[in-house]
Amino acid sequence: MKITWLGHSAFRIETAKARILIDPFFTGNPAFDDSTRKDAVSGLTHILLTHGHGDHVGDTIGIAKETGATVLANADLAAWLGAKGVENVDMGNTGGTVHFDGFSTTFVNALHSSAQITEDGTSHSLGSANGLVLHFEDEPTLYHMGDTDIFSDMALINELHQPDIGLVPIGDRFTMGGAVAALACQRFFKFGTVIPCHYGSFGIIDQTADLFVQAMDGASARIEVPEVGGVVTR
Repeated sequence: MKITWLGHSAFRIETAKARILIDPFFTGNPAFDDSTRKDAVSGLTHILLTHGHGDHVGDTIGIAKETGATVLANADLAAWLGAKGVENVDMGNTGGTVHFDGFSTTFVNALHSSAQITEDGTSHSLGSANGLVLHFEDEPTLYHMGDTDIFSDMALINELHQPDIGLVPIGDRFTMGGAVAALACQRFFKFGTVIPCHYGSFGIIDQTADLFVQAMDGASARIEVPEVGGVVTR
C-alpha cells in the first residue's frame, strides 16, 4: 500500500486493485502543490468523502467528471453530487459497508458537522459527518477519522475493525488538537502506523504536528509525519 498525503485531510491510497482519493481538497488548499495534481488523479478508480464541507469535498465534482471515478459519500451528500452532474455516485451511511473490487468501506461515526453554503447564503445540510474504515483483500486496514473530536465509541470501532493505519486529524479548533488526538490513538486503538492530518493548511489551525508527536512519545505505533506530497509505504 502506498499512501500519499496531499495536504489538509486529502490522501491518495494506491493498492494492487485501486487508486483512491479521500477528501480531495486541492483548489484553495494553501498546502497543496498544484503541479502534483496530474499524479494525484492518475489512474483514479474511487473518490471517498468523509463529509460535506468544502475543504473535504474539494475538487470532487471536477475530478469525477474528468476521470469517471466512482464517488462514495453519505446518502445526502451523494444525492447532492448527483444533482451537480456527477454520474458515478455510490452512497452509504453510518454503520453501513459498501463493497468494491479489492476493498470495502464502512461509514463510522465522527463528531462534526456537514453542510455547504450556497451563493445566496443558505446553508444546506449534507448528511452526517463520518470516518471511513477501508478493508482491503491483501493490505492493512485503514481508518480515516474524518473531522472529529475524541469519543468513547472509538473503542467499538477498534473492536469491530481493528485498523492498523490511522489517518488522524490533529489541527484543533475544528477537530481535536494534538494532545487529545494522541490520547484517542493510545486509549482506543492499536495502530501500527499513524499519520496526522488536518493541520498546516489554514492559519487558524495548528501549523505543525509537534504537539501530537510529543504526546505520542512512547507509543507503540509508528508515527509518520510526511511532507505534503510525501509517501508512506506499508
